[in-house]
Amino acid sequence: MLSRKKEIIIATVIYFVTMFTLLTAVYRFLETWHLSAFNFFIAGALVLLVAIGWGYVLSVLIFAPKKQMEDTLTSLTNDIIHELNIPLSTIKANTAMLKKTMEDEKSLKRIKRIEDASVRLKKLYDELVYSIHKEMHSIEKERFDLKALLEERIEVFKEQKRNPFELTLEPYEIEVDKIGFEQMFDNIVSNAMKYSSKDAPIHVTLNNHILSVEDEGVGMSTTELLRVHERYYQADDKKDGEGIGLALVKAYCDEEGIEIHIKSEKDVGTNVSLNMSKVHITT
Repeated sequence: MLSRKKEIIIATVIYFVTMFTLLTAVYRFLETWHLSAFNFFIAGALVLLVAIGWGYVLSVLIFAPKKQMEDTLTSLTNDIIHELNIPLSTIKANTAMLKKTMEDEKSLKRIKRIEDASVRLKKLYDELVYSIHKEMHSIEKERFDLKALLEERIEVFKEQKRNPFELTLEPYEIEVDKIGFEQMFDNIVSNAMKYSSKDAPIHVTLNNHILSVEDEGVGMSTTELLRVHERYYQADDKKDGEGIGLALVKAYCDEEGIEIHIKSEKDVGTNVSLNMSKVHITT
């Protein structure tokens, strides 16, 4: 990104220096030879054509490689996702069939771990595709009812039949990057589930501009809280995951203007609260 900005600045400087030199030369020429207004008009038109042509050349030199790179990345991403969907679908179908034929508890647990791993893998690649798309194109913001979205995402988590959820939600319209918001919220809920026992409830509340996700899990110490937004940091090394969830959450919130606050106490639980007032749409 920095290199691209540098190229644009250099090209802009070259363009203006070139045009200034050309205009100065034309002015001196006309002044020396005392040419008529008609000749001055012709010279001005020629300078304008040269300016347009030179600007086009510089634009092509700067943006053509970027466009080619974007097209290559888009094509590569589409190919990868297409190829990944096949083995992921195969894993899902075959694990479902194996579960029906197995009665051994140990084998069923192993199958469940395979299923969970394939779900996480699919989620990671979905995030990868979104991140690549976001880097290459601007993401349009959407207006939607946050309550409806939260209820929809919680239903997906309920299918895992792990933690119970307690919802206290009110209608609330916002305008943000919707896909990014879903991923951000999913990361928060996934962390809450990951660091809680299976029967511990997850509380999701949306009230007075504040969206909060609170768990009754292992919690974090003050030291861990200070590092929680670092990429690849995990408070508990024994848990599965890449340790980048909350780093992505923080990056998204900063970009959208959503204030994030995390309160946690060891062996009590963690509360992640988001102030949505800056993205709220009043009707």
